[in-house]
Amino acid sequence: MKIMIASDVHGSSYYAKRIKQVFEQEGAQLLVLLGDIYNPGPRNRIDMVRDYAPLEVAATLNALKERMMVIKGNCDSQVDTLISEFSFVEEGALFVGGKRVTLTHGHVFDIDRLPPSCGDALIYGHVHTGFIAHKDGVTVANPGSVTLPKEGTAHSYLVLNEDELILKDIDNGKIIEQDKIR
Repeated sequence: MKIMIASDVHGSSYYAKRIKQVFEQEGAQLLVLLGDIYNPGPRNRIDMVRDYAPLEVAATLNALKERMMVIKGNCDSQVDTLISEFSFVEEGALFVGGKRVTLTHGHVFDIDRLPPSCGDALIYGHVHTGFIAHKDGVTVANPGSVTLPKEGTAHSYLVLNEDELILKDIDNGKIIEQDKIR
């Protein structure tokens, strides 16, 4: 199963549409969003978000509701469910290629705070920097932020295909990094 994983849209209709386009181009069967879907959050100004339009983001993502898993982020609130035709869950887990992958936003668990029994991999968003690493026998990855990348990183997303993780630039499709879940 091919899975596309993105995070931290923060209300950008431009990047929500890019996510949908890239999801279809990738031929993935499932889209996982790791939170912070509509709101820019307290440290980001609305003018930092390209084409800030939460209702357009909702319309774009609602069209994918049958093929999505959405993790609740620290900027997602109960009121967001009023414009969403999909559910937000606190955490998720997938079994792909014989590996258990734990999915979370990243404001509670991250590379420095691995959840108990997280399995073979932990994938989280929140920090807006994409990477693939290994710690204490766990593969840890972050898709970065499609909308507001930090530390000079690209607008990025992950592809999970069996036991392989591929970090890609959402603007040009170039591979930034790739590795296996060990």
